[in-house]
Amino acid sequence: RRPPRSTQGVSSAASDVYKRQVMIIQAISLLDDLDKELNNYAMRLKEWFSWHFPELIDIVSDYLLYAKVVHAIGMKTKIKDIKLEDLVPEEIEKEIREAAEMSMGTEISEDDEEHIKELAAQVMEMYEYRESLATYLKARMLAIAPNLSNMVGEIVGARLIAKAGSLINLAKLPSSTVQILGAEKALFKAMRTKHNTPKYGLIYHASLVGAAPVSVKGKVSRSLAAKCALCIRYDAMGESPDGAFGVANKAYIEAKIKQLESAVGKAPAVAKPVQKYKPPTQPKKEYNPAADFPTLAAKKRVQPEAKVEAAKPAPKVVPKTKKKVEEQITNQTN
Repeated sequence: RRPPRSTQGVSSAASDVYKRQVMIIQAISLLDDLDKELNNYAMRLKEWFSWHFPELIDIVSDYLLYAKVVHAIGMKTKIKDIKLEDLVPEEIEKEIREAAEMSMGTEISEDDEEHIKELAAQVMEMYEYRESLATYLKARMLAIAPNLSNMVGEIVGARLIAKAGSLINLAKLPSSTVQILGAEKALFKAMRTKHNTPKYGLIYHASLVGAAPVSVKGKVSRSLAAKCALCIRYDAMGESPDGAFGVANKAYIEAKIKQLESAVGKAPAVAKPVQKYKPPTQPKKEYNPAADFPTLAAKKRVQPEAKVEAAKPAPKVVPKTKKKVEEQITNQTN
């Protein structure tokens, strides 16, 4: 009898792959959390420093650049001794200096300045860490799912894997599920209210769907989901590790988008112009001014003959006597 085949090597390899996928899931979750926290921190920094220098918001709109300028300036009265050439262009630096001289903001103490600078430094550090985390995630995705990364990008591909739980679970899903993955609430609400179901979920953030016209986004997302399902299965089975299959499918989708864009403004060949019903035109009645003042001759109208005859009295019928009736009867018998 043959001994049972050992599966220890297979199980260890599968566990290693799953561990690498867990790293991707944790990294994309942390990246989303960092985006939320960065948005909150940057907005708080703008609101806090705008009490002292409100004109700076209109001049510098980028969050990271705003934090760098605030960390460099501190109090607006110290801007004369600070050089901003390394941070912003010369024109913007000139605007900042002019605005600082004419600013209507309130004064702050040195303790307030210190805490505002610490907050700006934290925003800068979080931005730097986010960039390093995005680079790490990109390298992981290119190693585990290169074809999917080439199709929809590393961030969208990582979110799809995190939503499904693993790359193997994502490979088991059909293309119709991949298309609306991430829009479960909208799908169930549409089914409950009997409305149109959503056309895309997380796949909407892919560059191919975002660049397509609004009228063909649904068709593009459906085609992209079908090709993504193939790329996911290639990655799950370890086929095409260089990502060539994903590059070829992306070129196919781009060609299809151009074809759909060219056909947007064209009318169908079978359609014929419909002729509208036009009612027959009637001759216009002309105004008769003589009918406004009738003459006396028109008032004295002659009655027609039929009416005159009807107006004459009918002849009287004379009843016949008994003798005349007997005479008529005898004449008829003879």
